[in-house]
Amino acid sequence: MRRFTFLTQALALLVSASVVPVWAQAAWPQKPIRIVVPFAPGGNTDSIARIIAERFTQSLGQAVVVDNKVGAGGAIAAEFVAKAPADGYTLMMAAMPVMAVLPVISKTNFDPLRDFVPVSNVGSNPFVLGVHKSVPAQTVPEFVAYMRKNPGKFNYASGGSGSVSHLSAALFVKRADLDMTHISYKGGAPAVTDLLAGNVQMYFGNFSELYPHLGGGNIRIIGVSSDKRATQLPQVATIAESGFTGFKTVTWNGLMAPSGTPAGVVARLAEAVKEALASEGTHIKFQHMGVDPIGSTPKEFADTLRADIAIWSEAAKAANLKME
Repeated sequence: MRRFTFLTQALALLVSASVVPVWAQAAWPQKPIRIVVPFAPGGNTDSIARIIAERFTQSLGQAVVVDNKVGAGGAIAAEFVAKAPADGYTLMMAAMPVMAVLPVISKTNFDPLRDFVPVSNVGSNPFVLGVHKSVPAQTVPEFVAYMRKNPGKFNYASGGSGSVSHLSAALFVKRADLDMTHISYKGGAPAVTDLLAGNVQMYFGNFSELYPHLGGGNIRIIGVSSDKRATQLPQVATIAESGFTGFKTVTWNGLMAPSGTPAGVVARLAEAVKEALASEGTHIKFQHMGVDPIGSTPKEFADTLRADIAIWSEAAKAANLKME
C-alpha cells in the first residue's frame, strides 16, 4: 500500500511538471500587449501596427496598444524590444530597413537574427522605378539602352544616402552597368518633387509615393521591384522580367518578438496575424496603402529576413557604403 501511494505521488508530480508549462502558455495573454513601432505615427509601419493591434484586441481578448519609439533610424525601438522580457507582451512591428539594412551599414546594439524570433511577415510594399516624361523610355530595357547611349548625363534621386530607395537604385544601376549620378535628398517627398520637375530623371520609390502622380503625366512607372507585378499596374513588367533575373527589392513590415519567447505564444501570434489579414476590412485598408498582405509562418519570415540581409549587403557594396 505504501509503495502504491509513493508511485501515485511520483506520477502526480511528473504529470504536474509537464502540464504547468503548457497551461502557462495556453493561458497567454493575461494582460495588455504592446506593439512597439520604430517610427513616428502616420507612416505605413505605424498604420499597419494599428490595424493589427485593433484586430488583436478582438481576437486575443486583451488590449493591444501601439508604442512609437522613434530615433536612430529605428535602432532605439529594436534595442528596446530585444532587451524586453520574452513573455509575449512586448512585440515589435519591424520594418525591413531596420532589420535588414541598418545592421548592414551601421553598428547597432541588436542582432536581427540572434535577438529576435520572427512571428509573421504581415505585409510588403514593392518599389517602383519612376522616370521623368523627358526620358524616351516606356520599359526598363528601353531605359537601360537610352542611359547607355548617354553615359554620365543623367541623375537618379534617393530619399537619402543609405536609404532603401538609394540602395535599390544603386543595385539596379550596378547590375544594368549604367553611368548615372546619385542625388541624395532628405526624404522621399523632395526626391519625388524634383522628379516631377525633371531635375532628376529616375527615382526608385515606394509604390505609394509615385502611384498618385501618374495622372499628372510628368512621370511614368516602367518597372516594379517585386517578383510579381503590382495588381494596380498589371501592364508594368517587373524588373526581373525585364532582363534582370533575380532582381527583387521590397520592403515589408512584420511582427517580431524577443528571442526566447515561448513557441506556443509565437504560434498563437502568427495565427492571430492570419486571422487579422483574412478580414475584408483589413484587405481594403492595406490596398489603399499599396500594401500586399502576407501572413507568413515564423519559419517563412525567418527565411525572408536572412535572404534580405544578403540582398541589402550586396546593395550597400554597390552604393559604396561602409559600416559606420
